[in-house]
Amino acid sequence: MNELVIMKDKQAVTSSLQVADTFEKNHRDVLRAIVNLEIGSAKLRSQMFAEGTYTNRGKEYPMYYMNRDGFTLLAMGFTGDKALQFKLQYIDAFNEMEQQVKFQVPSTLPEALRLAADQAEKISVLQPKADYTDKMLANPGLETTSVIAKNYGYSTREFNKLLHGLGIQYKQGKTWLLYAKYQNLGYTHVEPYGYTNSDGIEMVRNTMKWTQKGQRFLYDFLESKGIMPKVEQTA
Repeated sequence: MNELVIMKDKQAVTSSLQVADTFEKNHRDVLRAIVNLEIGSAKLRSQMFAEGTYTNRGKEYPMYYMNRDGFTLLAMGFTGDKALQFKLQYIDAFNEMEQQVKFQVPSTLPEALRLAADQAEKISVLQPKADYTDKMLANPGLETTSVIAKNYGYSTREFNKLLHGLGIQYKQGKTWLLYAKYQNLGYTHVEPYGYTNSDGIEMVRNTMKWTQKGQRFLYDFLESKGIMPKVEQTA
């Protein structure tokens, strides 16, 4: 498991080569998938992916390093039971590597100063985090997935795929539902939604909304995977 994730520039990362090998895909297809990812800005892309090279038979070829967020975006497109198993293994590997980083003691003065600066930066984001969670917990009503997705900087479709990839929900017909382990915990409420189709016929579709308890669950779960709301990303 440790081979899935490595330390590079004091950050837990994996590589496109390792992803291709683990998920049994052609490396050029993984490279193409990374290039085709729809990411908001070049700056955001650079925070998740870094270009690199590897040597094979004396020739250099392109590759990418990616952090947890980059891997999560990439792996959203990998489907199937086997793919889900590999995703969970990667999540565990990222968690294990990041825990090791937390307990590293600085051995030089520059490292100690960097650690102090990092701690100061973490303190500076506590207020935005408090503001977000206060607003979330102050809302006793139901919230749509689209609103929550927007808070995290995702489209509704991307966010639904993210939650599916993380093993939280699955799609039945046109309705997203929680997997059995999360059902009957008061996280969501399914209610009918009326709309008029392109032929002018009135239709009814079930839609899943998140309770206050469910929103708190999502926040804690995604935080454990290194996925934070926009207000905390930009703090």
